[in-house]
Parts: sequence; C-alpha cells; structure tokens
Amino acid sequence: MNRPPFRGFRRTGLAILGAAVASATLGTAASAAVPPDTSRAASAGARTAAVRGCAVVYFDLGETLVHTDEGSRIGYMPGAAAYLRTLRERHIKVGLITNVPPSWGETDAERAATLKKEIDGAWKGSTPFAWEDFGDRILTPRTEAERKPAPALWERAKTQAHGCRLVYEGETAEETDVAASLGYVAYQTGRPSRPAYLPAGMIEWLAHGSR
Repeated sequence: MNRPPFRGFRRTGLAILGAAVASATLGTAASAAVPPDTSRAASAGARTAAVRGCAVVYFDLGETLVHTDEGSRIGYMPGAAAYLRTLRERHIKVGLITNVPPSWGETDAERAATLKKEIDGAWKGSTPFAWEDFGDRILTPRTEAERKPAPALWERAKTQAHGCRLVYEGETAEETDVAASLGYVAYQTGRPSRPAYLPAGMIEWLAHGSR
C-alpha cells in the first residue's frame, strides 16, 4: 500500500505546513508599520481602512496553531482554539501563510482544499479546525521558489490587505524576522514567560492605530 503523502509530510517536522516566525518583542511588534501599497485599488482600500481601522492576523500553521503527535495525528496547539475564537468574537480577520507542495493545486484555493483534506483526515479531538475563519486568506507557494522563508507569500498577503495593519504569528524566528522586515507586526509564539499568542487587545490597538 502506498503511504499517504501527508504522513511523510508531517514527519519532516511540519516543514511543509510552515515552519516559523520571527522574534519581535511586544514593544517591537507594537511599533512595526505596514508600508503603503502604491496601486490604485490598494490606495482606495487604504483610505477605507484608515476610516474604520482594521488588522489582519496571518499565522503559520504547523506548531503554531496545530501540533502533530508521535502517532501522526494532529490537533490544536494549547490555547489556539480559544485564541481563534477570541479573534472571531472581536471581528478580527485571520489568514494562513503556510508551505505546502506546489503540486497540490494550480491555485491557492486548490492547494488549500488539499490541505484541509489532509488536516481533517488526521485530526484528533472533538473541536474541528476553524477553517471557516480563514476564508480565502490561505496563501501557499505556487512554486518551490516561493516557499517560506522566501518573502513571496508575505508580499502577496500585503497586496490583499487594503491598508489594514498586518500581523504575522509563528513559532520560529527566521520567518518572523522576514515578516517584520516587510512591515508586519511579527510575534514569535511558544516562547517562555510571554503570552502564547499576541494578545487580542494589542491587535485591536494596532488596528485603531491605522486610522
């Protein structure tokens, strides 16, 4: 019997699901700004965002929101489900920037559909992963050259932001450093003596600061 592709995929330490994120402190995160997009559509969106204030929080997936156990089953990282629920209740948009094989589809939507199938097929626990929160904001590499930590996925997310403040949360410093260099508020998850995720109140403060 052929081995399911996602099983080997998980054994590589979820490198394909998206490794990492940067080492910004809360103070650095609060001061990061998103450079303006010069396109006409983005400028119009930026004016709208400036009136109401908004933020979009992008996450890495593996070992940031979901964890793989030794049996290759996956589930929420501690606190992840509650955190997503809090962001949902506060009407803060979320997205994923995660590495998957480009062969999983021709478009982000096709690759996201395969990712959902693989995740759901190995999911443990009674609470399913909250895919509906992410909408069409699941960005994946179109080519091997776009795989993180290459900046392509973060740059693509910026073109869709319409002037909103952008946050990136992930578990490794390499990726959060790249995100911060591109103007994201970057927060490295899973570090001792600090919140598991960037507090929702801080994200709301950042959003209102974009007015």
